[in-house]
Amino acid sequence: MCKDCGCSMGNEHHHHDHPVLNEKKTIEVVEKILKDNDYEAEHNRAHLDECGLLCINLMSSPGAGKTTLLEATIKASGLRIGVVEGDLETNMDANRIINAGGKAYQISTGQTCHLDAFMVHNGLHHLPLKELDLIFIENVGNLVCPASYDVGAHINAVLISVPEGSDKIAKYPVMFRAADIVIITKTSLLEHFDFNIDEVKKEARKLNPKVDIIEVDSKSGAGVDKWINYIKFKKEIR
Repeated sequence: MCKDCGCSMGNEHHHHDHPVLNEKKTIEVVEKILKDNDYEAEHNRAHLDECGLLCINLMSSPGAGKTTLLEATIKASGLRIGVVEGDLETNMDANRIINAGGKAYQISTGQTCHLDAFMVHNGLHHLPLKELDLIFIENVGNLVCPASYDVGAHINAVLISVPEGSDKIAKYPVMFRAADIVIITKTSLLEHFDFNIDEVKKEARKLNPKVDIIEVDSKSGAGVDKWINYIKFKKEIR
């Protein structure tokens, strides 16, 4: 979470107004926010379990390909998919999901750089859960804050795209340590960028030896079948 920038204090925060986290009062406020969020996240999970729905939280830096992967998943999986979309502004990604054949509800977070369990709770109540097979949460593009907020999903999926470089896992360990699966995206660009897949896999498994890793190129469709098989397997064993 943004313990230094203060985004946990709500949508009216300013990233240049840094709270002093060594003060007892600030720490108590942060702890209460996380405790309340975790309680709401458990409520979200219980609600999804009652509906028999698997929920996957997609996280990444901006532009890593979350929405493109969702479009490919909707078109190729045969599943009825709903998406809670998180962005600072605009309905662009929600519109893309709807045009691809999915259901979507957009949450515009303003200045808050992550979704929390309360936002997701609201989003879930705007989706026709009984008519769906699977729920995705497309978190705000950010490799820091979303990792610290449980939103009630069953699986945390983190994307790393080839143009970003191989060093992101080492630089953002909290995010990748929280991942159940790491998805390497835009693999058709490998010949154009200095990106070492073996290094990425090594760093990911150093943080989490049990993490699943899939290579995907959503535009060409390469690896999308493996991603969909992963989803369907996870649905079956729940």
